[in-house]
Amino acid sequence: MKFTSLIAAAFGAALMVSGSTAALAEKLVISNWDGYMPKDMAEKFKAATGIDLEISVHATNEEIMGKVTASGGEGYDVLFVSSPFAEALNNLGLVAPVDHAKVPNLANLYPEAAQLKHDPGNAFSVPYTWGTTGLCYRSDIVKTEPASWNDLLKPADDLKGKITMLSTDRWLMAAGFLANGMSVNTTEQADLDKVRDQLIETKRALLAYDDTTFYSKLVSGEASLVHAWDGWCNYGIAEKPEIKYVIPKEGSDLWVDSIVITKASKNPEAAHKFIDFVLNAENGKWVVENIMYKTPNKAGMEAIDKAMLTQYPNMAISPADLLKFEQLRDLGNGMKAFSKTVSEIMAAK
Repeated sequence: MKFTSLIAAAFGAALMVSGSTAALAEKLVISNWDGYMPKDMAEKFKAATGIDLEISVHATNEEIMGKVTASGGEGYDVLFVSSPFAEALNNLGLVAPVDHAKVPNLANLYPEAAQLKHDPGNAFSVPYTWGTTGLCYRSDIVKTEPASWNDLLKPADDLKGKITMLSTDRWLMAAGFLANGMSVNTTEQADLDKVRDQLIETKRALLAYDDTTFYSKLVSGEASLVHAWDGWCNYGIAEKPEIKYVIPKEGSDLWVDSIVITKASKNPEAAHKFIDFVLNAENGKWVVENIMYKTPNKAGMEAIDKAMLTQYPNMAISPADLLKFEQLRDLGNGMKAFSKTVSEIMAAK
């Protein structure tokens, strides 16, 4: 959902021999973020199915969204995207329905995975990871444990110049919406204007906008309090146990990264096989242990070392509790005013 480093792995077409008859091997083109699935995924999937994977990469949801809308999905079979973008692609008619009969490992998911508001019943997307957004901080430095979004947006004097915020537009605005008791999906102009003005004021107290290295700034002590996705806070906790994560009292968004099959896929049968392979318990376990995010894959979560739940308490939040938070949704025509507001914040001095 929010990854910027890239890895490119290209696997050429091969010959698959069945009995005495040789046929051109099947091939899938997958677009994902760097490091978001095992490096040997292509090798293992090929060994299990005989199907080649070509791994493409995207740095942001916006990047792959632009490519797919421009091409009508041609050239891609499976995409990893955050749920608002999966919803938008579906609304544009660019993704195919998921045939549950061809993905038996859907049974590995928590029941709550089928209750997500952007796609009840997983009709066109399959959730891969999910989590919260909150405050990540140095418990040995901050004078008072943060408990509210306003501890970030209206920082105490000792925190000014020592805080960072996410700049990705939906999460930047969500902090302001939540602080004001608004929906994270509001597009009402009065709400946008109010939050814009508040975030411009907060901007003057920031060390930086930072979507990628904020946890490192906490580790070094350059920052004391940062706006963070839970898994990325875990990266900091792994290096410095004094780093803690808290969901503010006003709540969080529920973010979900999903897998979709493009309607333009030349090989939807193989695409379903890939999703089924991704959902096995081994891959679910890998996600938690390596990406440090929670996964809707119940079998994967149950396979991890339970010591992780103690070291990273945000890992232990239940699926039922996650669903209490509002999901980010496709804003449709409201996105134009939303993006204009973000641009005004970024341009402000």
